[in-house]
Amino acid sequence: MNSVNSLIEKINAAKTLDFGNIFSDSIELFKKTWLQGFLLQLFTFIVMLPLIIVLYAPLIGVVIAQQEGGYANNDAFESFIAGMSLFYIVFVLAGILVLGTISIALNAGFYKIMRKLDNDEQTSTSDFFYFIKGKYLSKIFVLMLASFGIAVLATLLCYLPIFYVMVPLSLFAIVFAFNPDLTVGEIVKVSFKLGNKKWLLIFGLLIVSGLLAEIVGLLLCGIGILFTAAFPYHPIYLIYKEVIGFDETTTIEQIGESTE
Repeated sequence: MNSVNSLIEKINAAKTLDFGNIFSDSIELFKKTWLQGFLLQLFTFIVMLPLIIVLYAPLIGVVIAQQEGGYANNDAFESFIAGMSLFYIVFVLAGILVLGTISIALNAGFYKIMRKLDNDEQTSTSDFFYFIKGKYLSKIFVLMLASFGIAVLATLLCYLPIFYVMVPLSLFAIVFAFNPDLTVGEIVKVSFKLGNKKWLLIFGLLIVSGLLAEIVGLLLCGIGILFTAAFPYHPIYLIYKEVIGFDETTTIEQIGESTE
């Protein structure tokens, strides 16, 4: 397993990467992973669905009752909103943290799948859920809290810092995926180090790949976004591959564990 010092050394010694090469390689890799990218969106939606139902079902019920009863129920509607506001805030924040934790775990699993497909190896659906285990979820939850806190702090600082931190925040999942034994602090440190080293390249690729994924998805009757939404993960993976690389022994061991 890579130590944090060896990861930092690799980042410091990183060669210059070409935007065009990373982008074109991302398209080639996407041709291998588009189905798994669709499954990632599908699993994420399935995880979110119960929260959406629980969150909006009571409100929809009140709206229907108001329409049936006319203006006489306006006070009841306002009382419902006032009474539920604190509950909604707490519930939404808790839901965001839980969903964020599961989302990071799924994204980390997707990066493992991407690594396998990049090597023309076989994958299984269970690889998505490799990190949804007790020994990983607690660390992912703390990592989610760290990313949430960093994002809130950046937002409070007049919003501009959010453009800076969005790059290292986008690296949390992949650094964790291939270095799950690092502490949360070490994952944050490596992510910011890599983000600083390749900030402009990563930022540009995230913007361009995100726009491309959205445009192509909309051209495919909107539903195509489910297939293209995972495209921005590919340049992140390739930059990590070129800068840090992979501990092949560890990767093989993890693949063996996932099939047990």
